[in-house]
Amino acid sequence: MIANPAASNISNIFTHYKKGCPFQSKVRRRLETDGKDTPMDNRKYIGMDVHQASISIAVTDAGGKLLMECVIETKAATILEFLQGLRGSLWVTFEEGTSAAWLYDLLKPRVAKVIVCNPRKNALLKAGNKNDQMDARKLADLLRADLLTPVYHGESGVRTLRELSRSYLTVTKDLTRVMNRLKAVYRSWAIPCAGQEVYAPRHRAAWLKKLEETGVRRRAELLYQQLDALVQVRRVARRELLAESRKHAASKLLQEIPRLGPIRAALLIALIQTPHRFRTKRQLWAYCGLALQTRSSGEYRSTGGHLQHSRKPPALRGLNVNHNHDLKNIFKSAAIQAGASNKDPLGDFYRNLLARGMQPPMARLTLARKIAAIVLKIWKKGERFDPAQLKQQAA
Repeated sequence: MIANPAASNISNIFTHYKKGCPFQSKVRRRLETDGKDTPMDNRKYIGMDVHQASISIAVTDAGGKLLMECVIETKAATILEFLQGLRGSLWVTFEEGTSAAWLYDLLKPRVAKVIVCNPRKNALLKAGNKNDQMDARKLADLLRADLLTPVYHGESGVRTLRELSRSYLTVTKDLTRVMNRLKAVYRSWAIPCAGQEVYAPRHRAAWLKKLEETGVRRRAELLYQQLDALVQVRRVARRELLAESRKHAASKLLQEIPRLGPIRAALLIALIQTPHRFRTKRQLWAYCGLALQTRSSGEYRSTGGHLQHSRKPPALRGLNVNHNHDLKNIFKSAAIQAGASNKDPLGDFYRNLLARGMQPPMARLTLARKIAAIVLKIWKKGERFDPAQLKQQAA
């Protein structure tokens, strides 16, 4: 039964789903009104539990009342038809996953707000029983309570560069894996293989002769063939990545920073997308895994009937775990190279830290944080790198 004729459009669309859609759609509750033609609240919170074949949806109002539940097919036309049957300001959320980028681009221009949430931080979804409809209902409740941690999906102008950077990083990791496997073959037969000579085509025949077992030698030959193929693919991916990065004005600015060459500058643009998503440098440090985690408890004590803040410093628990590993690798590798250079302003910064008594690991971390802060400042303001402005305070 429908409580009011004002919700007849929603009834019609779900009747269509129930008859025509291969997935059975069940409407649990209908939109209630205040006796007029307008809803009691204009905002609807929609939680979507997205899968490859189906999407479980739960819709709640501002008071937390469940308005409807349904299961639809994971197709653009079906999703848009569902949204057209809803009135009011639509707020939608779903978890980051394989289809998150496609669904975000589909829903962004058609609803009031879209939040792609971080599934690692949705601890409330693990409580109690679990199924698709319960997950969608909990997502809608978390969205209404503003308890979701969003995942950035903002900039579409760097989509091509992002995909090319993913290809380059993936091929690079595959190439490294094959090289490690090749050396492991020689080490398994007690053959020392330090250095890069084992990979050189002109020395392969001599290295293969050291493998007396026929099956092991054939395995090494196949690994060499795989290595040659990946080298060619990586060369093509690198060329296309650099060509696409030249279209962005920030590429030239970032390359002026020592130890940030064309590849690192292109990867920074692809991974960060825009510097304005970070209000301060500390937010960028946390995203890159360069932020210190602290723990404290019992921060206040009673002295003479008054509460006073304890002077005990918080305990350090290392760097934050949840971060972008590719970005951390870029800044750490740049810091290591800068620290080993004698003709580099960043290298001078590193040696000054050592001269002041800082341990080398902490000095490298400080240098990596300094490079990240410089990148954020130059990219935001469009300035050029000036070594004279490199200050010596803690990054």
